[in-house]
Amino acid sequence: MPITQTTASARQKCQTLCYAIEGLSSFSTVIYTAYIFFYLHNRFGFSDKANLAAAAIIGLFYALAAWQAGRFAQKHGLFTSLKIGFGGMIVSLIIASLLQSAAGAILMAVTFSVFLCFTWPALEALVTECEAPDRIPHAVGIYNITWAVANASAFFIGGTIINLLGYSGIFFVPLAFLIVEFALLLKAEQLFKTLPAGHGHSGPVEMVSDPQRPTAERAKSFLHMAWLSNPFAYVAINTLIAVLPGLAEKFQLSPMQAGFACSLWGFARLAVFILLWKWTGWHYRFRWLATAFGLLVVSFGSVLLAPSILLLLVAQIFFGAAIGLIYYSSLYYSMDATDVKGEQGGIHEAVIGLGNCLGPAVGAASLQFASGHANSGAIAVSGLLLAGFGGLFGIWKRN
Repeated sequence: MPITQTTASARQKCQTLCYAIEGLSSFSTVIYTAYIFFYLHNRFGFSDKANLAAAAIIGLFYALAAWQAGRFAQKHGLFTSLKIGFGGMIVSLIIASLLQSAAGAILMAVTFSVFLCFTWPALEALVTECEAPDRIPHAVGIYNITWAVANASAFFIGGTIINLLGYSGIFFVPLAFLIVEFALLLKAEQLFKTLPAGHGHSGPVEMVSDPQRPTAERAKSFLHMAWLSNPFAYVAINTLIAVLPGLAEKFQLSPMQAGFACSLWGFARLAVFILLWKWTGWHYRFRWLATAFGLLVVSFGSVLLAPSILLLLVAQIFFGAAIGLIYYSSLYYSMDATDVKGEQGGIHEAVIGLGNCLGPAVGAASLQFASGHANSGAIAVSGLLLAGFGGLFGIWKRN
C-alpha cells in the first residue's frame, strides 16, 4: 500500500512521540538507578564494597529479564511490553518511597530494573523496525542522541535534585516523569493504530539491494564482536556508578558537586554519538572498535585512580568517547543485522545487564578478598576489561 501524506504525517508524529518517551525514560531512570547508590551510602552507610554488591545483584536480574522481555515484545507487541514496563516501574517507585530499609530499597531497585527491561528493547525496535536498511543509521543516531542527552543531563542535575528535595527526590521526580511517559505512550499507540498494515507494526522489513552493505558473514562477525564489547563497556560504567559515592568522598564532594564533576563522561559520549551519526565511515571497520576498547581499558583505570579533579575530568573525556563508540556499534549492528528487532533489542539489553552484573561483582569480590589494598577493585575490573580486549581480537582473528 502506498504511503499517503496523511500516513506519513501520522508515522512522523508517532516516531516523535517515541523519541520523547525515550528521552524522558532515560532521564527518569538515571535519576533513580544512579543516585540510589548515594542513598544507600548516606542513609545506610553502604561502603564501596556493599554498593558494588548491590549493583551486581540488580545487574544480574536485569540480564536475566532483558532477553525474555525482548522476546515478549516481539511476540505480544511493542506497546503491550511498554505498558507493562512503565506501569511496573511506577508501582515500584511508589513502594520504594514508602520503605525505610536497605533491603527494601535494593528489592525495589531490582523490581524496577526488571520492569525496565520491558521498555528499552521495545523502544529500540519502534524507532528502527520500519526503516529501510539505508535509513537505519539515521534512526539509530537520533535514538542514541536522544537518550544520551537525557542521560548526561540526569547525571549532571541528579545531585542538585537531592540537594533541593532530599533523597525523596530520587523517587518522586522519576515517578512524575513516568506518569507523563505513560500518557504519551497511550497517545502514540492510538496513532499507530491509524497506520496501514505493514507500517508501524513489528515484522520483517523489506531489504533493498545495497552494494555497500557487508556480506552476511562479515555482518554476523561484527555483531558478535559488538555483543562482546558492550557488556565490558557496562562493566566499566556500572562499576563507576556504584563507587561514585566513594569517589565523591575521596575528593570531598557533595552529591550535587559529584553530579557536576562526574557527569562529564556522559557529555563526551553524547558528542561521540553525534559524530558517529553524521559520519558512517566507522561502520564495519574493526580498527575503530578495537581502538575504542583499548581506550576503555586505559581510561577506566584513570578515572578511578585519578589523584586530582583535573585528571578525573580529562580521563572522563576519553572514557565517554570509548563507551560511546562501543555502545553505538552494539546497537547499530544489532538493528542492522536482523529483522527481528524486538528480540535483538532484548539481547542487546541482556548483554548490558551482564556487564552491569559482572563488573561490580568482580569489584566487590576483590575488595572482600584483598581488603588491604584500597585500589584492588579498580585493578581487578581493569584486568577483566583487558581480558575482554583479548577476546575481541580472538573473534576478529577467528573470522
